[in-house]
Amino acid sequence: MSGESTETQSVEAFPAAERFFNRELSWLKFNERVLEEANNSAYPLLERLKFLAICGDNLDEFYMVRVAGLHGQVEEGVETLTPEGQTPAQQLKAVRREADQLTARQQDIWNALHGELDDVGIEVLVPDTINADEKAWLERYFLEQIFPVLTPQTLDPAHPFPFIPNLGFGLIMELEHPDVDEERLTLVIMPPSLDRFVRLPGTEARYVALENIVRLFVHEVFPGYAITGDGVFRIIRDSDIEVEEEAEDLVRYFQTAIKRRRRGDVIRLKVEERMPTHLRRYVRKAFRIDEEDMSVLKGMIGLSDLMQLYGEERPELKFPPYDPRFPERIREHGGDCFSAIGEKDIIVHHPYESFEVVVAFLRQAAADPNVVAIKQTLYRAGKQSAVIRALIDAAEAGKSVTAVVELKARFDEEQNLAWAAELERAGVQVVYGFIEWKTHAKMSLVVRREGQGMRTYCHFGTGNYHPVTAKIYTDLSLFTSDPVLGRDVAQVFNYITSYVEPSRLEAMSIAPVGIRARIEGLIDREIENLKSGKPAGIWMKMNSLVDAEMIDKLYEASMAGVPIELVVRGICCLRPGVEGLSPTIRVRSIVGRFLEHSRIYAFANGAELPSRTAKVFISSADLMPRNLNRRVEALVPISNHTVHAQVLDQVMLANLKDTEQSWEMMPDGSYVRISAAGEQFNVHHYFMNNPSLSGRGTVIDEAPDVPRLDLTGPPPSPASAGGTDE
Repeated sequence: MSGESTETQSVEAFPAAERFFNRELSWLKFNERVLEEANNSAYPLLERLKFLAICGDNLDEFYMVRVAGLHGQVEEGVETLTPEGQTPAQQLKAVRREADQLTARQQDIWNALHGELDDVGIEVLVPDTINADEKAWLERYFLEQIFPVLTPQTLDPAHPFPFIPNLGFGLIMELEHPDVDEERLTLVIMPPSLDRFVRLPGTEARYVALENIVRLFVHEVFPGYAITGDGVFRIIRDSDIEVEEEAEDLVRYFQTAIKRRRRGDVIRLKVEERMPTHLRRYVRKAFRIDEEDMSVLKGMIGLSDLMQLYGEERPELKFPPYDPRFPERIREHGGDCFSAIGEKDIIVHHPYESFEVVVAFLRQAAADPNVVAIKQTLYRAGKQSAVIRALIDAAEAGKSVTAVVELKARFDEEQNLAWAAELERAGVQVVYGFIEWKTHAKMSLVVRREGQGMRTYCHFGTGNYHPVTAKIYTDLSLFTSDPVLGRDVAQVFNYITSYVEPSRLEAMSIAPVGIRARIEGLIDREIENLKSGKPAGIWMKMNSLVDAEMIDKLYEASMAGVPIELVVRGICCLRPGVEGLSPTIRVRSIVGRFLEHSRIYAFANGAELPSRTAKVFISSADLMPRNLNRRVEALVPISNHTVHAQVLDQVMLANLKDTEQSWEMMPDGSYVRISAAGEQFNVHHYFMNNPSLSGRGTVIDEAPDVPRLDLTGPPPSPASAGGTDE
């Protein structure tokens, strides 16, 4: 990219509609990229099925939260415009159209995968393909395992349509009896406690969907009756929780709100194509939704349930298992985390390096008699949390333990309430943070008595303290005993627990009171460096880029000629490569075996990127209004030169070099798979097979040379066929 200035006019000279993409439509584009991995023949078959299930689950959550929000705004008559200039009603119309296309594409891919699964001996049978022996076995299974759990209901004036919770899945049937004049309308809600698919006995993997088993043996439920018309349906309800600022008791508020969630308004109804038109109308009216909020599917409803089939023991149809490494640096110190961290900062790259090092750090703190205090933020900790156990052990050992538990972690609220109660019973001081802001920063602080004084050890993460996601999300964990960062993080914890805003942070920045200004200042500095004849450049990696002010600031830098490389996995509302506006900005999205989750912000600082003098930060924050304005987030500078080299020259550079899992964003918002002639580079394979710099054994005094990407040459070209978002 050229470093010459192309500034001819202000950013504001470009209309908003030409500067921004719609947030919701951009998310749908991301889920299209996820879905295309289900169509990626380079992946094992069951992994492709898993991507299809993930895409289905993603779309469900999108409706539960984002589309539900649009519905609410439309019903309230809100006319507020988005940055690109759309009303909620306009967005809702566009989202319905794009989501319907995505849903149809899901069914196409399922039909293709269904045939490929049959070819390798994993079959999902329909009633016509079940033989007599299998039917006999299924009948016994139905009577013993399914029938006792079912509660069939006749629908008539005395038995109105029942309440069905969020993601409720049912079969509505019209039945006739030779001795009864009138047809009977009945409803069977599939109990969530039952598996969606029943596996027939035998070595061959032969499955039957639950709804088809009910269809086969409806005569056991309604003796003498036969089905004349039927269809499966599934609903999605508004499942977001809005926190009222005047809530006096946050715990009690969330306990009530979680119960309300399952009763939220229905905002999406999916029905089988086989369902007769009059039954579709009946079901739609029962849920009080408009016809445009009903989707008629030619195929399978509830694709997220396909994850059950992924559990089939067929290792040849899955990615080879991967066991994360444990940092050699800590092993060299006999497993003593404090000794290793005290000697030099360490950054751990998950999932390539084990999350166990985070647990080991806290377990050691809990058991160490010299540790006097532990402070910890908890956003998502999971159901089986070793982190929670370590905090409880520390409190029971008499240490001062503080846990900042975020109750507003969407869909983890109930689990977090349970953890909070357990922590409090053990003597942990539990704090819930701000009512109006989420505490999203991932931080640990351990105060240890050493010699005549105290030493602070810190952990900063870009991801959650969650043992499951740590195996599939790429995140960074920084361990440091830097006293400057120790003083900073102590102030941040005091801010969360006492609302006393830090008077002066020495190195860190936090949201909502400092990250925006810090990043904008760093971008301005790159502009000034370029104007004064110095090298300039910006590299950023994040999950989502939405904030209009930040996007305009990046446009300003691009118009001045600053080269900008962005790795944005999900939503991106910025338009790259637009002449006069963003000519030096390139955006890529990486979708593959692991979910890219780390946030990195790097600024050239007067030298060509990558360099030792670059300003490099890791963060818990994406560049979204919610992260910058309504969350407590951390932006942490990287100063140790080995860690600096690892984050910039290894992690960030490898992301920019990837040619096998990357999509490039076009100026019109479409995405095209990147391809390159000759040798290919896969960022996930690279890190699975190469140890990180700071985690290597024997402390590295000088960061070794790392192969560098030549950004001055032509970029890899988009693939000529396949994988393109239409």
